[in-house]
Amino acid sequence: MSRLTQACVLAAPACLLFLAGCKPVGPNYKRPEMTAPAAYKEAGAAVVSVPPSSPDGNGWKPASPSDGMLRGKWWELYQDAQLNQLEERVTSGNQALKAALENYQAAHTLVAQNRAGLFPTISAGPSVSRTRYGKQSASYSSTRNYPYNDFALKAQASWEPDLWGSVRRSVESAQASAQVTAALAANVDLSLHAELAVDYFTLRGLDAEERMLRETVASLEKQLALTETRRKGGVGTEADVAQARTQLETVRAQLVEVGVARAQNEHAIAYLCGSKPAELSLPPSPLDSIPATQLPKIPLGVPSQILERRPDIAAAERNVGVANAQIGIAKSAYYPNISLSASGGFESMKAGSWIEGPGTLWSLGASATELLFDAGRRKAVNEEARHSYEAEASSYRDTVLAAFEDVENQLSTLRVLEQEAEVEARAVASAQHSLDVANERYKGGVTNYLEVIEAEYALLNNQRTQIDLESRRFVATANLIRSLGGGWDSSQLPSEVVAKKK
Repeated sequence: MSRLTQACVLAAPACLLFLAGCKPVGPNYKRPEMTAPAAYKEAGAAVVSVPPSSPDGNGWKPASPSDGMLRGKWWELYQDAQLNQLEERVTSGNQALKAALENYQAAHTLVAQNRAGLFPTISAGPSVSRTRYGKQSASYSSTRNYPYNDFALKAQASWEPDLWGSVRRSVESAQASAQVTAALAANVDLSLHAELAVDYFTLRGLDAEERMLRETVASLEKQLALTETRRKGGVGTEADVAQARTQLETVRAQLVEVGVARAQNEHAIAYLCGSKPAELSLPPSPLDSIPATQLPKIPLGVPSQILERRPDIAAAERNVGVANAQIGIAKSAYYPNISLSASGGFESMKAGSWIEGPGTLWSLGASATELLFDAGRRKAVNEEARHSYEAEASSYRDTVLAAFEDVENQLSTLRVLEQEAEVEARAVASAQHSLDVANERYKGGVTNYLEVIEAEYALLNNQRTQIDLESRRFVATANLIRSLGGGWDSSQLPSEVVAKKK
């Protein structure tokens, strides 16, 4: 490499420092304004932990921004070892999550690709040729009408200084795009873990329902035996036996139906874990086997924290950053393109004197090009960029509003299910008492078996409803955690591509 080329390489950092002081054209990014409510409207469920009220009465306020937030592996709140193991398998084995992470890695490489535009491109290489010109050639010379050799070793450098910030805005856009894919990957991660928790609690609810139905079948078998005994003793009728057998077979059919639903949930869990259905079998474990059979306390935090805690909001906000950078890129097209070039090396007709002082060659060049007429293309591109920015800003605000709606929906679901569970518990107790009375009346010959059947049917329905409510409450807590962003927050976005928010 010639001394001239070396000088160009050494001068490049100085030129980059100069460019760093040149402000790129286009607007600097500013996050769209979005005001959060002072407190959540539906935060009335007992399982929700709200921060203390601020002294000035302006809503709820934690002691510090990180207080009242879920952290890390949120599913460990349930203290269920089986759930913890399955959630870890989602992290390591789910293919959709792996695809999302690879998409981030691909987007991250675009930052380096765009940043390379800030630097000169340099190439070098030798060449050897043997040439003879004909007499009719424009290059023919009577003093050199014989074949000759040409040995050359040349290096070339070219650079387009980023005077107007087009490349820097491209880097900014690539950085924001990488953050978008990182946030989307986090959203996939959150959704998959929450979906597994939902399927898991649904499965455990089905286990509880299956246990209850098996107990009911055992009870109805005794009832059938009783009606047959009474019929043989002349106290009961064939109709009583037929009704008891019908009730028994009906519950057995319901037991089979629960088994089908359980198998489907188990298959769904296997899929989320990245396993084939045949590779995963979960032993029956009714919902009340979870420690203390109590729902965990969920730290709610303040509404403003949702802007930093949900990855879908972070992705929407970073898309606004991408669109903002595109405005600068579009605006830079109004300015001239300036290009600098340099080349140098050695050239000789003899290999022995190839790399010597007399064989040195070099050249320097510069050019500037300004587009004078494009039939309004640049204007249209600028308008498109600005409209795209406004569209992304509106999408961001819409995502935030949808997030608040999501949280409020989950909170109201928890609150209503809590109230319904209390009422249903009283209904089960009353139905059980009604069945006990009906059985005593039937055994005493005071009433027919139809009264027992009606009481049994009422108890069965209420028991199934009670189990379903408890399962739905666990599911609702998982959905609330998902709507709050799990243990994620925007500080987890890759720091090496974080754009400054001015």
